[in-house]
Order: sequence, then structure tokens, then C-alpha cells
Amino acid sequence: MNFLAHLYLSKNDPNIMIGNFIADHIRGNNYESFSKEIQQGIFLHREIDTFTDSHALVRKSKRRLNKRYGHYGGVIVDIFYDYFLAKNWSKYSEIPFDVFTDGVNKMLSEVSDHLPTKSQEFIKYMIAYNLLFNYQFEDGIEKVLTGMNHRTKGKSKMNLAIEDLKELNKEFEEDFILFFEDLRNFSNQKIKEIKKTL
Repeated sequence: MNFLAHLYLSKNDPNIMIGNFIADHIRGNNYESFSKEIQQGIFLHREIDTFTDSHALVRKSKRRLNKRYGHYGGVIVDIFYDYFLAKNWSKYSEIPFDVFTDGVNKMLSEVSDHLPTKSQEFIKYMIAYNLLFNYQFEDGIEKVLTGMNHRTKGKSKMNLAIEDLKELNKEFEEDFILFFEDLRNFSNQKIKEIKKTL
């Protein structure tokens, strides 16, 4: 899953949200310098990624994509699923979407100086372009995909994936809705387990 889903699945716990957000920028056991609560978020992120990558519905979504994306298909599906989470936000949260995204931006900007350099850079970019809020719009997703393609120096062709989203929007959304119910249940249980062990 991508940033929005990881933040949502943190159950509005600021420390778990921070850990979940920075986890991709933490290698191996480099998490040990962070508080126990932030470590919980890092471990939750890793569990979510493992569950997602092995799920049959996610694999089904990947197969729907044009073969031109190769191993970038998983990243594209993660971004698509964040779009559907944002689009259907009121089904999953009583917090209005703009209130949630504004709160995340404020919270992460306040702790940014204590986070990995790559996380700090992404927070600046995320806030400048109001990235999380714009996940609910097709043109917002198109900008994200174009930016990802730019970062891969054109190798990923991810800028073209907006065509796949428009063509098979209904099918991808059906995959997401079924998968996300499984993921929410898994994540809720995993948080309880992680809190007991750390």
C-alpha cells in the first residue's frame, strides 16, 4: 500500500503513523534509535507490505495492468489503491478527508527534523503539493505517476498508467474494496500483536 493507506491503518496514533510513514526509509534494524511506539509503526508497515504483496486480489490488479510496466506494477497498484481509499474515504472514516490530511501534514512537519533525510524531503514535497488530499482526484494521481516516471528517468513508463486506471476503473475499484476489508482486519489484529511484543 502507499502512504495514505499506511497512515489510515495506523488508527490515528501519532507515533505509529510516524513509524508507518518513515518505514521505507529505514533499512534493517536501523529502527533501534526510535522510540518503542515509532518502532511499532515501522513493524506494522512491514507487515502490511508483506500481506499486500502476497494477496490474491492485489496480484489480480497487477495482472490487469499493461505488461509494459514490468516490476513497477506493484507500485502502480499501491498508488491506485490510495486513490480508491481517498475517493471512498467516508466509508472508512468519520474524520472528514481534508481534516485528516491537514492533520497529517501538520503532525509530520512538526517532527520532520527528527526523521530520516529522505522522509524530511518527501514531507516537504507532500505538503507543497497537498499530495495526500489530491489522491482523490484522477489528475492528482496522474501527477504522482508522472513524478514517479520522472524519478525512474522514464524507465517505468508509470506516467502512462493513468490510461489503465481510466480504462479499468470499475475493476480496480472492485479489487480494492474487497482487498481493503481483508487488510483492515489484518492490520487491526497486527497492531494488537505488535503492541504486546514491543
